[in-house]
Amino acid sequence: MEGKKGKKDNVVKIRESEQRGEITWVNDIDYRGFGVNVLEYEVEAEKRKQKFTFITDIKITKNNAQKLMNAGRNRWKIENEGFNRQKNLRYHIQHASSQDYNAMKNHYLLTQITEIIMMLHEHGSKALRIIKKTVKEISSRLLEAFRGQTLTDEDIAQLGKPMQIRFT
Repeated sequence: MEGKKGKKDNVVKIRESEQRGEITWVNDIDYRGFGVNVLEYEVEAEKRKQKFTFITDIKITKNNAQKLMNAGRNRWKIENEGFNRQKNLRYHIQHASSQDYNAMKNHYLLTQITEIIMMLHEHGSKALRIIKKTVKEISSRLLEAFRGQTLTDEDIAQLGKPMQIRFT
């Protein structure tokens, strides 16, 4: 991939342990009226080539190309592991759970909310670590609270108001 003027000043070579790679990029590509920057990382590891492409609104330079590539790879890893965990380990979402489109959307949104709560339990606040309960114990108590708690008209009215939740 070469820049607008065809220069090769948009290349960074990477040589780490058992892999070698090259980062190339082009800035200011028009995409539907928006200026985007494209970064491409080609890596050869263990006699296998892979190519990763990332789009960003951050201007790419020799100074930040590797940092942007690492951030993109880390984000991909988090998303890929998260979806894999949801699909195969925790929630077994391998097929449609309903024929109704809205029911499927709601089921998936509830799965995402559940995953957020579980991640907070596992990696979250100090308060959860302080109570020294297992994730299973906390999850069971939370599930029972959801099952046993009755929503009042006042609770439902509160849901319609803007709110902000902060984790410190």
